[in-house]
Amino acid sequence: MKILVTGGCGFIGSHFLRYMMKTYSGDSFICLDALTYAGNKNNIKELLEDSRLTMIEGNIRDASFVDTLFVTYKPDVVVHFAAETHVDRSITGPQVFLETNVIGTGVLLDACLRHGIERFHHVSTDEVYGTLPLQGGSLFTEQSLLTPTSPYAASKASSDLLVLSYHKTYGLPITISRCSNNYGTHQYPEKLIPLMIQKALQVEPLPVYGDGLNVRDWIHVVDHCRAIDCILQKGKVGEVYNVGAGEEISNIKLVKRMLDVLGKSHELITYVPDRLGHDLRYAIDSSKLESLGWKSEYTMKDTLKGIVEWYRKRL
Repeated sequence: MKILVTGGCGFIGSHFLRYMMKTYSGDSFICLDALTYAGNKNNIKELLEDSRLTMIEGNIRDASFVDTLFVTYKPDVVVHFAAETHVDRSITGPQVFLETNVIGTGVLLDACLRHGIERFHHVSTDEVYGTLPLQGGSLFTEQSLLTPTSPYAASKASSDLLVLSYHKTYGLPITISRCSNNYGTHQYPEKLIPLMIQKALQVEPLPVYGDGLNVRDWIHVVDHCRAIDCILQKGKVGEVYNVGAGEEISNIKLVKRMLDVLGKSHELITYVPDRLGHDLRYAIDSSKLESLGWKSEYTMKDTLKGIVEWYRKRL
């Protein structure tokens, strides 16, 4: 099987390539990445020495380029990570999020339809559901309404609906995963964990939005990769699957935990004005995915120290 991975030089995409190439020795892979600020060839440096991987630089918004790629390399499966993902950037400059996350996804869907792709898997986010109350213990399910609050989340919700429409209208074989916050190595340091580690190592103030009580459901990036693999192997075409590990933690508790690992003072924490439209809480019900045999294997308790040490050596 030949698998096209868009955004394969990014944080999650590079981990997915690493996981799949280790797991499926008989498959070949194409990494398509625009190599914007968040995509880095060094994330897959060791994989590029493997003849089973072909690296292509290009933009999913370029329909002619994408069509030529499909004609030339003839992928069987597409796993679509490529996206603009940083909420803060979407608030200050939303247009590129619409162009990449919506239009770019549409270009890929058109190519998949023309070239008879066996499966198009779309990697989405729990942020499409909006926010949950801090209290009460409610969870996002696949039936939860899509009520995104940021331009980033709205662009992902739009692409989700576009993907589903290609299945319902044209019969394109698709699946969608909506995942909670990922943590792990190789993440661009605009995201919470690497950003806070970088600030702490430089003994700079650690900016925490609002009161820091906003809660996120965290999952190790390798568990996310395993989940996508499970959906590709066992998931039902046309279906959406939520992916989460059930590790809910407030932003302030997570920041303090990282400071403790680094041996830095909590006094470095600085509270800053809250993000516009800041969602209070995300929490995922993964029971539909778990019914396929998947379950999370990694915990933040067991892995955070190693991840912090990885960033300490590189930031």
